[in-house]
Amino acid sequence: MASSEVDQKFLGKLAKAVENDNALLAQVLFKILGLSINLSSQLISARKQRRHDSAQTPAALELYFHIIWLSREGLVLLEQYVIPMVGNYVELKVLAYKLRASFYHIFVLFANTPPVSTMGIGTPESSRIDKGKGIARDDDPESGHSSLQHAQPLEGGPVNPPPGFGPERPEPPSAFLLKPGDYLPQAHRYFQEAVQLAETLLWGSHSLRLSVKTEYAAFLYECVHDTEGSRKLAKDTIAEVYEATEGIDNDMFTDACELVTVLGKMMKRGLGSSTTLRSRAQGSSSGTQGTPRAEQAAEGNASATVTPATPNEPPPGMI
Repeated sequence: MASSEVDQKFLGKLAKAVENDNALLAQVLFKILGLSINLSSQLISARKQRRHDSAQTPAALELYFHIIWLSREGLVLLEQYVIPMVGNYVELKVLAYKLRASFYHIFVLFANTPPVSTMGIGTPESSRIDKGKGIARDDDPESGHSSLQHAQPLEGGPVNPPPGFGPERPEPPSAFLLKPGDYLPQAHRYFQEAVQLAETLLWGSHSLRLSVKTEYAAFLYECVHDTEGSRKLAKDTIAEVYEATEGIDNDMFTDACELVTVLGKMMKRGLGSSTTLRSRAQGSSSGTQGTPRAEQAAEGNASATVTPATPNEPPPGMI
């Protein structure tokens, strides 16, 4: 994920910045950085593997288990050592709350009960084996016999099992790593908290703020299945970038451009092919890819000439 690279940059930079003041916090941040680098490669492998083969092979399950384990360990470090210490740090506070939402995002993707994503490790219906606790029947279609021929009237009502001895519900394969449950509402709440912090503490073109909103837009699309909400968030975030007036350095500018590109693609997800082709045609005819700046100029003054931005020219408000 593009946003993870930005998070890793800030993890390394902020860990180095707090090393003299809080050696323990810096050590934990470096550990989370190592987990994040390992986790990023595992996530890329899982998505590629899932795209080519949807079957949950033993190798795929092992990969998913590793991802869940890394996320669980990272969340423990984050909640026990980082979040309680970030009160005086602006960027680190936003990053910590964003990482917490990211770990829960992974739980929802891979280990949610019930599954909400194609990446989820579910329990297929075929594995729900009847362990001989059902009612014996003679009407097997393969045997040719039917119990209806020898039907006997039943006496009394149905007999329910004693409390605590009902039918067993199979646990997901990842239950030994993570307690089965619905992590979607909690993940959604953590993303909302991270977005609120980012909007309060960071300006519109800050790459960390863009990272928070980029992954939140992905979460809305992949897990919440709110396609319209994901596209709207991506569009509004791009508009905030062009409206920002604060200065940023070259490294943050490069990261912001990459995330804006990702958000631009997210704006088109879930749309029909005809809509996508029409938007591309409109973007090429105006000299841009449909940025808010061009749209506002076209709507505000139809007679005004919109000068296309050169490839080396930064967007307004970025520097």
